[in-house]
Amino acid sequence: MSDITDNHVAGMASHGLSLRRKLRAWLNPWSLGALLIAAVVLLPVLSVIWIALTPGDNIWPHLISTTLPRYFRNTAILMLCVGILAGLVGTGAAWMTTRYTFPLSRWLEWLLLLPLAIPAYVGAYALVDMFEYAGPVQTWLRQMTGWTSSLDYWFPQIRSIGSAVIVLTAALYPYVYLLARAAFREQSAASEEVARSLGSGAWGRFFRVGLPLARPAIAAGVAIVMMETVNDFGAVDYFAVQTLTTGIFSVWLESGNAAGAAQIASVILLLVILLVGLERSSRRRIRFFNLSIRHRPVERIALRGAPAYVATLLCAFPFALGFVLPAGVILSHALTRADRWTEPALLRALGNTLTVGGIAAVLTVGAGVFMVYGVRLSGRKLPRLLLPLTTIGYAAPGAVLGVGLLIPLAALDHRIADLIEAVTGTDIGLLLTGSATAMVLAYCVRFFAIAQGAADAAMGRVSPSLPMAARSLGRSKGQVLGQVYYPLIRGSIASALLLVFVDCVKELPATLLLRPFNYNTLATRVHDQASLENLGDAAPAAILVILVGLAAVGLLARANR
Repeated sequence: MSDITDNHVAGMASHGLSLRRKLRAWLNPWSLGALLIAAVVLLPVLSVIWIALTPGDNIWPHLISTTLPRYFRNTAILMLCVGILAGLVGTGAAWMTTRYTFPLSRWLEWLLLLPLAIPAYVGAYALVDMFEYAGPVQTWLRQMTGWTSSLDYWFPQIRSIGSAVIVLTAALYPYVYLLARAAFREQSAASEEVARSLGSGAWGRFFRVGLPLARPAIAAGVAIVMMETVNDFGAVDYFAVQTLTTGIFSVWLESGNAAGAAQIASVILLLVILLVGLERSSRRRIRFFNLSIRHRPVERIALRGAPAYVATLLCAFPFALGFVLPAGVILSHALTRADRWTEPALLRALGNTLTVGGIAAVLTVGAGVFMVYGVRLSGRKLPRLLLPLTTIGYAAPGAVLGVGLLIPLAALDHRIADLIEAVTGTDIGLLLTGSATAMVLAYCVRFFAIAQGAADAAMGRVSPSLPMAARSLGRSKGQVLGQVYYPLIRGSIASALLLVFVDCVKELPATLLLRPFNYNTLATRVHDQASLENLGDAAPAAILVILVGLAAVGLLARANR
């Protein structure tokens, strides 16, 4: 009996010790911090879903019977057309520059990335300025032909969905080009030689070997393009194309119906989740492996004569349309209005952009490193399951995040203000939504996937023996992060900081929804001035945005040599 009692007591003690260990593991600040960061990142998405499902004023029947079909139809047309065109342009350019040499091919291999530096809304302003009725192209046509008005000739409608497709394709095809180019470069020369020995020509090798092997990468690039198309507001708004994103602004800001905006945002969210699911499903079903022991890159074929010049023109056209045209138009306006560079409003917008973008970049990358390190330390299933879910913020459009953040933050803001006024008798105003705090939080959520991905990849390259050795020498977990991991991953951290900062500078929809009154960034200044058809005042801010974007493109080019 005594032995049984002793065993029972020992078992209870062991069970209590196990519970204490589990509790200590969950109360670890690294694990708790990782869970808190995941909750903050997922909050806007969950908020949109909750508001859409529990509206105070259900306008679903009104939306479905009036504007929602038009919003959805235009969005679907844009996504489909831009996805197809960007896939064709990006894949074709990647194949040409990786398989052939022709005049300027070495230069074009990198120049084709430069349209990433031009936000789509800047490209839209430049296209309209160049081709509208009062623009240089139609003016030149009238001068050369003697036409006196638009009734004398036919010219394509500039502010149309077709123009939006062209501008978005020119701005977004580099996503497909970058991934397809990497996939084509990684393919072995052995498969090309086998295809050639079986009598396949250039087109046969592309369709039967190169394209099937690169299809997962191309699908990923097209999915990114389509998600960015859904996210766009500035370009489609300037072209007067009503999409789901512009619908959020119309229903919320013009009609004052936040629940209706959340319901439209939920439709966008469903589209994005569907795209992400399709893209990951296609990659899971299609996998290819390099079975050769020694990988030999494919040797490029030198083109001669007419085919060489045709290849140069085909690769130069998307670069000219996506970078040369918008950058040239904006630069010409900036040079003719040199006095605008010293305007106080521009300097304030620049200061706001640097401040908000810098703070958001530091917080985002810091949170990404903290979460990845905390998940690695915890070893628990829940944090590991939440880690990939935190990337949904990057897929969610900025307008969706704006809806998901502003409504709950505004409610919290009013409660805090009322509580402080009740205790102190002082009305402090709105602390969160009345300042740039909401903008910073939106940027952190939107671009957290960049920081988290960079931190996860960098820490994965660090040998586990190094932190284990540091721990055995008495270093704390924080010291291991600062003294072992940081020196080895600081290059990746610096790259992530730059990429997040650049994306914060270019972000427009979330900034328009969340900025305080009379608070401008470079992106909102460009949009506000261009919306007033005042491209001369918008040009200096647009040039600054482009220069920041060029820094990110240079970083990408360096990383993909």
